[in-house]
Amino acid sequence: MAKQQQENPLVNIMWNVLIPITALSFLGKNGDDFWNVGPVYGMLIAVSLPVAYGIHHLIKTKKPNFFSILGVVSILLTGGIAIMAYRDNGTVDEQAPLWFALKEAAIPFVFGVTILISHWTKTPLVRVFLYNPDFFNIPMIEKRVQEKQNNEGYKKLLFSGTLLLAGSFFISMVMNYFLAMYFLRGNTGSQEAFNDGVAKLTGWGFAVIGVPMLVILMVTMWRFVSGLRNLTGMDNEEILLPR
Repeated sequence: MAKQQQENPLVNIMWNVLIPITALSFLGKNGDDFWNVGPVYGMLIAVSLPVAYGIHHLIKTKKPNFFSILGVVSILLTGGIAIMAYRDNGTVDEQAPLWFALKEAAIPFVFGVTILISHWTKTPLVRVFLYNPDFFNIPMIEKRVQEKQNNEGYKKLLFSGTLLLAGSFFISMVMNYFLAMYFLRGNTGSQEAFNDGVAKLTGWGFAVIGVPMLVILMVTMWRFVSGLRNLTGMDNEEILLPR
């Protein structure tokens, strides 16, 4: 069986972070330079290119899923809310920062709730995001769990992984809300200022939220592997598949 091609994280960052920031910060200006297309077209470019990349990736992988689709919807909502909030006089609706903050908080909230609820379904999402058969030797692990009669401990470990994973998204939800309000509140006087705020939100959101989320996931992964070692008596080389 051919190994599924993994998405290049640098390409993902370029399309979903760097290109939108560039479009909003440089293209979306009212100026005399040929690249100054204005706030409205700058926002449309900033949204359309990541959406096009997301759709291309879904078609290429041929495995669309709820979270990938939610990511595309989130980007479309960013552009939709901005365009709806723009006024003919060049200002932005004063409620737009709140709309953005609620949207930014809603996405990780949906992620967290879905991960939590999935624990009681046939396909817990902790097995997609954390306990993935591409990384863990799950058949051997579960065989050893059966041999040592540690089924209850195994279930508790999976549930604790689910709680930690869902909790990381709930933390992101709170941080997203306050970060959006910080960068966008007070920037409704002009569409250019609002676009600059969205650009800063995009860049700082990746740093302020993405890095802590990565740390939380690494700690969760370490705790999970440690728990599997205790339950099965296996070492790391047996638990994790060779890369």
